[in-house]
Formats: sequence, C-alpha cells, structure tokens
Amino acid sequence: MIINLSSSISPPFSLTRLINSRSPISDFPPKYNTHFSKSLSTSIHPSFSPSQINFHFKNNFLSGKTRVSLGRRQIFRTRAISGFDFSGLGSAAVLTAIIVVHESGHFLAAYLQGIHVSKFAIGFGPVLAKLNSKNVEFSIRAIPLGGFVAFPDNDPDSDIPPDDVNLLKNRPIFDRVLVVSAGVVANLVFAYVIILVQVLSVGLPIQEAFPGVLVPEVRAFSAASRDGLLPGDVIISVNGNQLPQKGPNSVSEVVNVIKKSPKRNVLLKVARGDKDFEIGVTPDENSEGLGQIGVQLSPNVKLSMARPNNLLDAVNYTGREFSGLSYNVVDGLKQIFLNFGESADKFSGPIAIIAVGAEVAKSNINGLYQFAALLNINLAVLNILPLPALDGGTLALILIEAARGGRKLPLELEQQIMSSGITLVLIIGMFLIIRDTLNLDFIKDML
Repeated sequence: MIINLSSSISPPFSLTRLINSRSPISDFPPKYNTHFSKSLSTSIHPSFSPSQINFHFKNNFLSGKTRVSLGRRQIFRTRAISGFDFSGLGSAAVLTAIIVVHESGHFLAAYLQGIHVSKFAIGFGPVLAKLNSKNVEFSIRAIPLGGFVAFPDNDPDSDIPPDDVNLLKNRPIFDRVLVVSAGVVANLVFAYVIILVQVLSVGLPIQEAFPGVLVPEVRAFSAASRDGLLPGDVIISVNGNQLPQKGPNSVSEVVNVIKKSPKRNVLLKVARGDKDFEIGVTPDENSEGLGQIGVQLSPNVKLSMARPNNLLDAVNYTGREFSGLSYNVVDGLKQIFLNFGESADKFSGPIAIIAVGAEVAKSNINGLYQFAALLNINLAVLNILPLPALDGGTLALILIEAARGGRKLPLELEQQIMSSGITLVLIIGMFLIIRDTLNLDFIKDML
C-alpha cells in the first residue's frame, strides 16, 4: 500500500496536506475543529508542528531527527494507501481492517450479483495462509502492499466456460462498474461510520488556541536542556519578536529561527507557570548545517470534547467532519501532484503508516478514530484515480469500452497496461518499505 501522508510527524508520514487545509466544521456549532483542521494542515515541511493535530503529535525537527502479469485472471487491487508495541499492533490492525473493507466491497458487489470470484487476498506474493470455501480461495500473503479480489475470467485452469454469463467480463457495463467502484464506496462508508462512532462514543474535540508555542518535551543533554528550557514552557517571543496569537505560523516561526541560527544565541521569552522571563539558547549545528536545540514543539492549545445532544446532532457533526476530511485529502493530493517534484518524498508505505498510527494510538482513542477515517478516505480517493493498477484504471478501461459502443480494447493491450502499472506500484511499494524501515528510530539507533 502506498499512501500520501503529508505531515511533519516524526516518521516520514504523508497522508494528505494537513497544513493550510480547510477547517471542516469550524463554522458549525459547537465550535470544534476536525482533528486535521486548518491549524493542522501541510506537507512534510520542517516548519510544521505535528502537534497541530489534536492528538498531540510532536515535532521532532528541532532535535535533528525527521523521521505481475494479469494473463490468468482479472484482478482489482487495493493500492495507494502515501517502533512496535501494543500500539503498533493496533495500528497494523486498523490498516489491515481498511484493506479488508476495501476488498470486501469488491467481493460482495460481485457475489451478490452472482458473478464468479476465484480469490480474495490480503497482501501480495507468496501465500502465508489460505482457506478454500465455495470455490473461492481466501489467503493472507507475504507482501503487505494491499490486497486483491481475483476473477477467473481468463484463467486457463478454470473449469468455467468462457461464455458463462456470470463471468465478470461477460456482464453488462453497469454490473462491472458496480464491482470496480464498490471498494471505494466501502471505504467511504467505513470512514463515515468510524467518525459517527467517535461522535457517539467519545465526541469530537474543541480546540482553543492560546498565544505562544508549547514545549512538550526537552531532550536530555540537548542545547535547550543545557540552557535551561524545561518541558511545559511556553515560548512567547523569539529574539524580541512576538509570536502570532494562534495557529501553526507560530511553530513555523520558532523552527525557522532555530534552523537559521546554528551556534548563535537565540533569545526566547518564556512563560513558566505565572512567571515570564528570557532564556538565551545557542542551537547546535547538525550535519546539514542547520540549527537544532533538541525540543519538541506544538501549538499552545487546550482541548475539550463536544458531545452531540441527540442523534440528529451526531449525524450533522459526522457529516461536517467527513466532508472536511474529504476536502483535505483531495486538496492535499492536488497540491502534491501539482508540485510532484518537491512532493515525491511525501508518499509512504505501510511501515510508516503503522509507525504513525502507533504514535496516534499512544496519545488517545480520538486520534486513532481520526487516523482510521482519514486512511479510508485517502485509500478511496487514490484508488479512484484513472491510473493502471488502481480501481480507477480498471474503471477507465470499462468507460472506454462504453464510449466505443461496447467494443473492448484488445485483451493483450489491457493486460499490458494493467501489468505494467502493477509492476511499477510493487517496485515503488518495496522501495517505500525499505526507506521507511530505515527511517524508524530504533533502526537508526542501530546503524
């Protein structure tokens, strides 16, 4: 699975732009922002504080750490989704559930129409475990880049006659469109249900912003620790310049000044408890020649939970949050494709997704709800793009057939288009797995 996780969360994470995004429900009572709301938007830019996300991701940037041929059967595949303890397992379970939901959409859309299905798989490559039931092979495979549902349309080993009306290729265009698009629909429905459950069970957060930048953590033996900065301090001004009253710009301003000042004193005005005073911090210089002081930063915000008064309120809150997250995903992907040369590193594979999900799970259940919803929407949007190896690519071929008056493209040409796309995605996916694994903190510590 390849997903765009744009953010500056410590692992290379790139779900969609989470900075400069539109607040989905900020104009709707009660006044709370989506977890990935305007103050949280972005691309992986060092100036962004991940803690702008309501479940308190922290910015590690100041510490110097940024952390297949189709010849036998027609297949729809799940793609595109740009530390390990119990929270890591929970994150992996969320990711697996999202893949299962997507593939189940394809499977059920075919099964309920009486269309023959031969395989339902989570992952690709060698089979780790399988179960045969009602002429369908259910399997778990070794390469965790998504999943697929296979149809025996062009399988030479199949006993089904090639003119069988229940083969997918022999069904009317509308039936095939339903099967191809069902995975995307399933993920969107799942995302909506996740948000609705969150609203009904724990509510959605109200975020109240205060002046300054919060320092949640100070690394031992760092420049900040050496010069007297403590966890819980709030930076009010930098070199005499008052920070913006609220929003991500205040974090960006502190980060930019620190980066530009290696080995030069930076004067910070700090609020600690009910006292304000000044601290001079001299940033260390990292391997790239940038300043770093070894702290994690976040906007100075306080959160409380908004609960709906009735079911109608819950549905309204859910709809606003869902549409806001969807806008953020689409807008983020648009910005990435428009600036692909600068944004290629914002795509991450399952390792980074699980690492980020683990950080979310450690924070609170609200973050995990939102993380799961956003992954579902991201997977749905990316899969509907008209690219080979994605559901949108298969859908495009069907629509071309419809435009040609029901005349299909030559089978060999279709297979070449899809197999080349699948090969490319697998290569990219394996590259991302290796890159993201090497970027994990415990791997870096061993190297």
